Amino acid sequence: MSTQANLRAPALHALPAPNDGWKMLLKKEVLRFWRVAFQTIAAPVLTAVLYLLIFGHVLSDRVQVYPGIGYVAFLVPGLVMMATLQNAFANSASSLVQSKIMGNLVFLLLTPLSAWNWFVAYVGAAILRGLLVGLGVYVVTLLYAPARAEAPLWIVAFALLGAGLMAVLGLLAGLWADKFDQMAVFQNFIVMPMTFLAGVFYSIHSLPGMWQTLSHFNPFFYMIDGFRHGFFGVSDVSPWLSLAVAGSAFVAVSALTLHLLRIGYKLRG
Repeated sequence: MSTQANLRAPALHALPAPNDGWKMLLKKEVLRFWRVAFQTIAAPVLTAVLYLLIFGHVLSDRVQVYPGIGYVAFLVPGLVMMATLQNAFANSASSLVQSKIMGNLVFLLLTPLSAWNWFVAYVGAAILRGLLVGLGVYVVTLLYAPARAEAPLWIVAFALLGAGLMAVLGLLAGLWADKFDQMAVFQNFIVMPMTFLAGVFYSIHSLPGMWQTLSHFNPFFYMIDGFRHGFFGVSDVSPWLSLAVAGSAFVAVSALTLHLLRIGYKLRG
């Protein structure tokens, strides 16, 4: 009788986890993407650099967004942040969905790891991958645009916050999705459009009035705009407003994801 009760218990319960449990799970998640770094790190860097070469070559002499800042230099922070956001999301989402499909998720469910342990491990690994890809893009783009960092603290703050928010969103998508097709819907119809429409390749001031208004409802815009402020000291909105919006979104999505982890939402087949 007690065995049956245990089998029906919530997937992530309140039992205290071993001190090193989350560290082992974090290590597993980091090794998961690091062992295929050519695919998970190098390929996204190459994609971002191709964007820079194509758009920079075509538009560098025709577009100037901020006074004294060339279009190629303007593109760099947006591409760095875009790569960071997309890869942080992809890491946590694909990892959880892959575990569901392969059936090895059950081994984690048998451990006394708490919701916080899962959250820290999956989100931490996703943040690391996102930052590594973003750093790789930035280093390579130094060949095409001079380094400039007017406010480094803003750069670090928005890089961490942006990667963290997308890592949590990826974990949320992984909880919801049962197969890669469902995860792709989330990524292709939500993450990609919101990223591309967040001012990566343009300033929202160049948009018609209605589209400018809609852009202010896109949290990705605030992450990219605040990140760009750290490089040039200018932005479309105040960096403090961007920080408040991005921070509020991170707290809200994290609270929802932690709740779903605690109740074992779609983790038990």
